[in-house]
Amino acid sequence: MKRRTLGLLLAAATLAGAAAQTQPTAPATAQPAPAPAAPAAAPPRPARPAANYVVLGNYYYEQGKFDQAYVAFRAAAEIDPKNTDALLGLGRSQMRLRLYAPAIETLRRLTVTAPGDLSGYIALSQAYQQQFIGASDRASVTGNLAEALRVLTQAETVAQAQTGNDRNLDLSKLWNERGSVYRLQGDAGKAIDAFKQASALNPDNDVILFNLGDMYYATGNLVAALGSLQQAVIAKPSDAYNRAYYAKLLALSGNTVAAKPEAAQAARLAPTNAYAVGQYGVVSYLSQDPATARTQLAQAVKLEPLRYPEFYYYLGRLDLDGGDLKSARENLTRAAALGSTTPEYAYYLGLSYERGAGTLAPDRLKARENYERALKLSPNYTLAKEGLARVR
Repeated sequence: MKRRTLGLLLAAATLAGAAAQTQPTAPATAQPAPAPAAPAAAPPRPARPAANYVVLGNYYYEQGKFDQAYVAFRAAAEIDPKNTDALLGLGRSQMRLRLYAPAIETLRRLTVTAPGDLSGYIALSQAYQQQFIGASDRASVTGNLAEALRVLTQAETVAQAQTGNDRNLDLSKLWNERGSVYRLQGDAGKAIDAFKQASALNPDNDVILFNLGDMYYATGNLVAALGSLQQAVIAKPSDAYNRAYYAKLLALSGNTVAAKPEAAQAARLAPTNAYAVGQYGVVSYLSQDPATARTQLAQAVKLEPLRYPEFYYYLGRLDLDGGDLKSARENLTRAAALGSTTPEYAYYLGLSYERGAGTLAPDRLKARENYERALKLSPNYTLAKEGLARVR
């Protein structure tokens, strides 16, 4: 551009000189320089529609990038405050990020905006449950579970008014959520009945069968739990959670021969799924294969360091079996901290402190504290009673 401008100036000077030699002299009249043209205003950039951000949010959510999903859904909700997909995605993303109070507010807004949308009620009920689960002081959120049930009652009114094939499907979702709330309330009977009702309405749903089996196992009915989990595996053979849990229950029932290949298959189906990998470790421990157990359990806690206290527990058991009390205390401390309501974790932590090896001396005070803690959680825990008697 500079070279082109300079050429024009030189040409103008040459022409002016030639004109002065051939024309009579006359006073020059000064001509004002033309004003530079104003640059054309750039056309305003059209706003991206809310639907685009919803698509982006769904993509990030499915990838597990919940912080990015949150940003996209929030942008969609700001553009279109009544966009139900944006509100649902925003509320769910907030839950995933443990922003429970904002999630509840968002999902309440959704149920007001779209009172006939069942998914909003279900998500709101889940938000109340998750806030209760995540609260350090559950006394401050005691009303959450009642609110969760109230929301589900509202949703049932919507579902009952439906006709066609979706009615039973939607009602099964509501009963499944009720089962989860009843379990959190400590009412095992109601929880099992709710999951049964959900399964009757939707018999081939593997998630419901998983929940029912889990509830049976929690109440000590291992045979019924095995039956329900086996049905879940049949309903969805590719699901690693179902198969891993089924394998664990087989091992706990004493059938380690059948359990081991099921657990190995679950880990193959989902090699980055901490639950599947860890349960392969649990089954290997119960099958007396400590090498595989340690490899799988160590990988599981590397994948999900804070989610599954059970895997630290079994690592601690492996350490105790091998006489490595330092590692046993470390792993069992993590298990007892993450799974603070499980008496076995406290008991075995106490056992690790009761024992001594090499330069690591027993700590009878800490052993007693953990035995007492186990008994507080389960007053009839015989092993904890015996341990407490030994260290007093």
